[in-house]
Amino acid sequence: MTAASLTLTRPTLVLNRNWQPITVSTVARALVKVFGKAARVVDPSDFQLYSWDDWSELRPCDGEPFIQAGRIRLRVPEVVTLTHYDRLPRQAVTFSRRNLFKRDHFTCQYCGAQPGGDELTIDHVIPRSQGGESTWTNCVLACVACNSRKADRTPDQAGFKLKHKPAQPAWRAFYASHEVRIESWSKFLSEAYWNVELR
Repeated sequence: MTAASLTLTRPTLVLNRNWQPITVSTVARALVKVFGKAARVVDPSDFQLYSWDDWSELRPCDGEPFIQAGRIRLRVPEVVTLTHYDRLPRQAVTFSRRNLFKRDHFTCQYCGAQPGGDELTIDHVIPRSQGGESTWTNCVLACVACNSRKADRTPDQAGFKLKHKPAQPAWRAFYASHEVRIESWSKFLSEAYWNVELR
């Protein structure tokens, strides 16, 4: 992949017209929205808004990523805000091993131990042999020792008590497959938004 292609696929945070974060786009898609007047670029340093004409007149600083468009160099937008869209999409957080570890903070939900990822297992609160399913409300992290002691029983049957009732997280998922964290986004996102896996 060329340097230009990598720049175009960098993530850009998309806000609705009320400045609530709604998704992450690529730089290429964000610029198409700005060019079509469906969005404006937000400068995270002073929150100034830029139309396509205004943005295309700005020059990138030394060392700042840019896009070569004909004879001009376009700055790479980190944040854009939509001009018409003001509704937050509903996105369920995907049930996955990675997200379960994040929800339970790498902590055994029976004894509270944090032995590290290799020493944690996924436990079915109601065992599969008793009809339990692999869902947000029936799976928790358990250390190897607690999982072995609980065995094929419910917590009540094993004399265990859960630290927290398992539930589906209410995170809004933004990062998708992007492994980069853009610091300017912290002005628009709370900690709950960071590092969540999308479908």
